[in-house]
Amino acid sequence: MGLLSQLKQKYKTLSIVGMAKNAGKTTALNYLIEEAMDDGVMLGITSTGRDGESTDLVTGTDKPRVFLDAGTIVSVPVKLYDLADAGLEILRMTNYSSALGQIMLCRVVESGYVQIAGPVSTKDQKAMCRDMLDLGAEIILIDGAVDRKSIAAPDASDAIILSTGAVLSRSLKKVVEETAHIVGLYQLPELEDGPARDRILELQDQEKIMLIKGNKIRALDLKTGLSAGKFLDEAIDEATEYVYIPGALTNSVISDIHPAKMKTVEFILKDPTKIFIEAMHWQQLRKKGFTVKVLKNIKVAALTVNPRAPIGYSFEHEALLKAMRSAVDGIPVIDVKMGGEFSETV
Repeated sequence: MGLLSQLKQKYKTLSIVGMAKNAGKTTALNYLIEEAMDDGVMLGITSTGRDGESTDLVTGTDKPRVFLDAGTIVSVPVKLYDLADAGLEILRMTNYSSALGQIMLCRVVESGYVQIAGPVSTKDQKAMCRDMLDLGAEIILIDGAVDRKSIAAPDASDAIILSTGAVLSRSLKKVVEETAHIVGLYQLPELEDGPARDRILELQDQEKIMLIKGNKIRALDLKTGLSAGKFLDEAIDEATEYVYIPGALTNSVISDIHPAKMKTVEFILKDPTKIFIEAMHWQQLRKKGFTVKVLKNIKVAALTVNPRAPIGYSFEHEALLKAMRSAVDGIPVIDVKMGGEFSETV
């Protein structure tokens, strides 16, 4: 049984997200599409941007095209319909818009290459995925962000497939460490149900830092913690249990908070994409008792690795797989260039 056949037993929508440009995101998408073709899985395909063009519109370099089998449900902007090599049957004109305009839902009736694009908003993306499932798709693959810092909100899909590889660094060790760091952030524990979570959800639209002390909540006159470490340090006292930060969590947010206070409070974020702290400093903070929870984490369903960098260097296939699997134990890891075994635990 292929990886995709396993994943569809647990998830209905999967975003494929790259750690960086040229990490192998489109190659991973094509790999899963081929698996679906072999296993007879009916796919829905969409994108948070645009994919399937033969040349990267930013860098001007060649990129893998997207080949779809007959029966696939795909979102195609009206402007890109005539560019498809595949035969497309228009199933529905939608009210969803991409950066290229109005989107159609189509069924591939003759296999071939297709340029795809999806809705700009997460809300529309979720609604369109439901439409695709209603039209017969068993699982939907969303071609996601090209940079993990700009990843779509965790609400956009049930889980993500994270694409990483040699493009991150010439050092295999650094590639593995950086990837494992991001996976760890994405899987941070969620704040438990209870009064604290209820109050944060109730007031989070204010976009203000909140200090929670038992049943009391204090919203600070700050919309972000950026450059406000001293103010936060003064506001936190022995009764403070939680500090909710609506914006980015950076070194400057917490650098002026006394280490003793860090050990006594839990910092709460909307989701892991708000964290911009490098791996080494993050580990140092954790050892000091720094605790972070999120309102919603990001499930990592699988990792794909690309051992080759576009500028010419590469890692040994098995060495990269072995190191990455050891670093992210329990998550399936597969080399989409070379194939190979993966963990059966999904």
